[in-house]
Amino acid sequence: MADNRNNVQDEADIITLEFEDGVELECEIMGIFDCEGSDYIALIPLDDSDDVYIYGYKEVGDDEFELVDIEDDELFNRVVGEFDTIMAEEEEE
Repeated sequence: MADNRNNVQDEADIITLEFEDGVELECEIMGIFDCEGSDYIALIPLDDSDDVYIYGYKEVGDDEFELVDIEDDELFNRVVGEFDTIMAEEEEE
């Protein structure tokens, strides 16, 4: 749903997602994590919502990356589960 290429600003802390309908949304990069041997990225929109966007993450060059939609519902649920586990572990520390 989001454009695969993203504008990277401020040392890759903030990126702008551009959706198919033309809507743009600035997001802070929360982190990149591994699940089942693949990399994923968690993004927090800067719109004061409680949403978290999770995409596949693929490096494509120096300081460049692509976001990949997770189209398989079962895989998406496993990735979200891994993200929730990581967040719970960080809260315990």
